Amino acid sequence: MVANITTGKSILGALIYNQQKVDKGKASVLATSLIRERSDGKYDAAQTAEEILAWMPACIRTEKPVVHISLNPDPKDVIDDDQLAEIAHEYLEGMGWGEQPYIVYK
Repeated sequence: MVANITTGKSILGALIYNQQKVDKGKASVLATSLIRERSDGKYDAAQTAEEILAWMPACIRTEKPVVHISLNPDPKDVIDDDQLAEIAHEYLEGMGWGEQPYIVYK
């Protein structure tokens, strides 16, 4: 498993990028924590951003507070969506981020 970690300034930008892939059928939401879905079962990037930002301290001085993590299993590994969601959850728990809002895309 290889983890690619990048940081950024805009949570909304990262969410819009991934949500556009979902809307085009090129990605899916595997798991969420503390994120509400709309009544139609989908996620709204702006609403998700608001929910994540609500958890950030008001006095944050970090220039790039957004973390995007891409977990990439070996191509030979056969991992179903449930296993991948569990791996993502365990990874975030191990990093100390398991109790805050997140969304996992595939």
